[in-house]
Amino acid sequence: MVPMARDKATITLDRQKVARASALVGGVNMSEVIDIALDRLIRSEELRRDVAAYLRQPLDEDERALAWIPVQLDLDDDDVDYDLDYGYQP
Repeated sequence: MVPMARDKATITLDRQKVARASALVGGVNMSEVIDIALDRLIRSEELRRDVAAYLRQPLDEDERALAWIPVQLDLDDDDVDYDLDYGYQP
């Protein structure tokens, strides 16, 4: 992945929101919090636009028929203990 160019900017923001966001994402610095927030905003907006596009152009009969094709999901990961590795918490 090619690093993106970064520019310094002066912005006005609500420091309480930054502190809350920082706590939610693991106590990173202000620049990282804003970068994470922008990434999530971009993904969210792209998803919203994709959904809106699909709603404007509904699936046809052939596309709807594909939804009923059975799919076998095999991640070939029987040896992975996800509870142990990722700390399962009910």
